[in-house]
Amino acid sequence: MSSEETSRVAGANAALATARSFLFVPGDRPDRFDKAVGVGPDVVIIDLEDAVAADRKDAAREYAVEWLSRGGRAMVRVNGAGTAWHADDVEALRATGAPVMLPKAQSADVLGDVVARLGYGSVVALVETARGIRDIDAVCAAEGVVRVALGNVDLSAELGVDPDSHTALAHVRGKLVLGAIAAGLPAPIDGVSTAFDEPERLERDLAHAKELGFGGKLCIHPKQVSVVNDGFLPTEAEKAWAERILGATRGIDGVAVLDGAMIDAPVIRRAERLAANSAARPQLSW
Repeated sequence: MSSEETSRVAGANAALATARSFLFVPGDRPDRFDKAVGVGPDVVIIDLEDAVAADRKDAAREYAVEWLSRGGRAMVRVNGAGTAWHADDVEALRATGAPVMLPKAQSADVLGDVVARLGYGSVVALVETARGIRDIDAVCAAEGVVRVALGNVDLSAELGVDPDSHTALAHVRGKLVLGAIAAGLPAPIDGVSTAFDEPERLERDLAHAKELGFGGKLCIHPKQVSVVNDGFLPTEAEKAWAERILGATRGIDGVAVLDGAMIDAPVIRRAERLAANSAARPQLSW
């Protein structure tokens, strides 16, 4: 890769690491690509997989590559390994430097193969099978994986549970968070909320994901983007707590006490992280 291409991939990976909202747009609707960007998600995902019918796959790939070649910035969800379109999708994206989302990610070998054929490491592993959850440590540690995401709808179908149930997928979400952090990856991306006309449910889903340690969420409708972006900001109570902790420990080297509670390095790190996340962020680009 040229130095310019290497720099572009590095920029994309840095953007992906802190992104909160990821908005899918069908790959066979190029008229919506710029509109999706205009909605304000941190990352647009051009979808060549579930959103595109079989007889439209080749056209969708061409639309995506053409838009990216004109300077468009998006991640692309390719068709899964073992499908008739997978190899062509990966090969076509090689020259674009675009990040790739691999569906049904469950094998470090397959992830490594995708990275090798792309020629760069900028892959988001979409984990949506029981095997993928079982082998989450290997998936997260695979070379070139920069973040992992939960495919809650496909996984729930395999498990025979409700994709909107917090209880049914609590263990799965916990494993994803542990696997990502243990591998040194950013906080994972939560799956979709299927009821896009019910903002209260989306807010509950966001609160649950945030409580478990997720740092972003997949969106299937433009209405969800601003709610997701705001949902991953610290609450007013969290910001106030962080300010008090940092104020009480400023200039102190070691352990401090505030309101009868010990404040040590891990507490200070959490306060610093909340304070950093409170700052307004522009839409990410690379």
